[in-house]
Amino acid sequence: MTRTGKERPQETVRQNLAKTIRRQVRSHNTRGLLRSLPAFKVARDIPEQLQALICRLEAMEAQHEEAPER
Repeated sequence: MTRTGKERPQETVRQNLAKTIRRQVRSHNTRGLLRSLPAFKVARDIPEQLQALICRLEAMEAQHEEAPER
């Protein structure tokens, strides 16, 4: 099998993709978008329904861990 100029076509594609991503991350538009987004903030309080589901899940996981393996 002969190659036509490109020793590693997949490597070239990866390099081009990496260059494109770096260029887009550094762009003025991306920086402006990121500045406009609110900072990620963890809510301290969880709705009661969600807290109940989390408690059920934790109880089921604990029950599963205690069960003997077959």
